[in-house]
Amino acid sequence: MELKRNVVGWFELPVTDMDRAIKFYETVFDLKLERQKMGDFEMAMFPYADLPGTPGALIQHAEWYKPSADGILIYFTSQSGDLEDELSRVEGAGGQVLIPKRLITEDIGYMGVFADTEGNRIALHSRK
Repeated sequence: MELKRNVVGWFELPVTDMDRAIKFYETVFDLKLERQKMGDFEMAMFPYADLPGTPGALIQHAEWYKPSADGILIYFTSQSGDLEDELSRVEGAGGQVLIPKRLITEDIGYMGVFADTEGNRIALHSRK
């Protein structure tokens, strides 16, 4: 079977404190999130462009979403081109670097992992 699109179409990152989470992600990634209320769900959308990659949002709901360091690992693409830039802002924004920048392979590039202010484990990827 030939892929017609990427297998991931959307992601939602659970948060317990939306204000804190928005501040963290806006600081680390140097971008603005768009806050929205959808019924009893509070969301903050990451910017989206018609480029390769998958859009997503922070999401808060007391019953259905719980942050976790043990679940799925999402890889964000470094917008600066070097994930060290984003990792350098993690601790100042209240998170913790768990795995510093390291080479995966020459063909794939680099990765790093951090814990956000909500308790989620998040990865970063860049080619350099």
